[in-house]
Amino acid sequence: MSKLRLVAVGRVSTANQLDGYSPGAQTKALRAWIRVNGHTLVGPVLFDGAVSGTDDADERPELSKALNLIADGRADGLLVPNMDRLARELTVQEAALSVVWAHGGRVFTVEQGEVLPDDDDDPMRTFVRQVMGAAAQLERGLIVKRLKNGINTKRALGGYAGGAPAYGLRAAGKQLRKDAEEAAVVARIHEMRGRGLSLRAIAAELNGEQVPTKRGGRWQPYTIARIVNPDARPADAARAVDRRAAEKAAKRIRKATRMIGKVS
Repeated sequence: MSKLRLVAVGRVSTANQLDGYSPGAQTKALRAWIRVNGHTLVGPVLFDGAVSGTDDADERPELSKALNLIADGRADGLLVPNMDRLARELTVQEAALSVVWAHGGRVFTVEQGEVLPDDDDDPMRTFVRQVMGAAAQLERGLIVKRLKNGINTKRALGGYAGGAPAYGLRAAGKQLRKDAEEAAVVARIHEMRGRGLSLRAIAAELNGEQVPTKRGGRWQPYTIARIVNPDARPADAARAVDRRAAEKAAKRIRKATRMIGKVS
């Protein structure tokens, strides 16, 4: 194999402490692979940090930087610890590979060596790679699902499963406790509602008396509704879940589109 200029990319995940693949361990493995195989490392090892569900355009800035180096001809290929570290999602994995190969670059992993480009005469190559990527994504999804199921079960049994407590309650360790001051406001809200006051009128009265909300803001009719109607809070939570799912799907498409755009 001829000597290549490779840009190395790692990824920090929230599971690093569990899988033992810390940034230091990844860097050591990447540098050792390049040294053993006689290649040249282009710049420092690049790392994308752990991401949250709210990250979007800059979620993988270092991977984007690596792809630009290859597209500009300043690097001959990409080296990653393994395919899991290249991308969490199959769509992003395939988009990144497409960018590298479109510019004549090569892709290597420390664990498995070269990831060969798609070949019309060997469709099984693409099939196996994508199945393995989909399986890894499924495994991560199942882990997240088990964690969420545990949280939901605890919440259904009346336990505290994290998050902001409802108005009138406070978190004390792993338990919810009654907040006497807020509980008095809750009782007053129910009393005003019982006298026929509208949600807007109740909010206006509390704001006029400078009674703070849970987060110290102003009262709104919908915050009053969540107190007087026990079903309002779960309904709001369900709508938020649906909204986040739609945003997540749209974000995947945007990420893949940005990477594919580097091909041209």
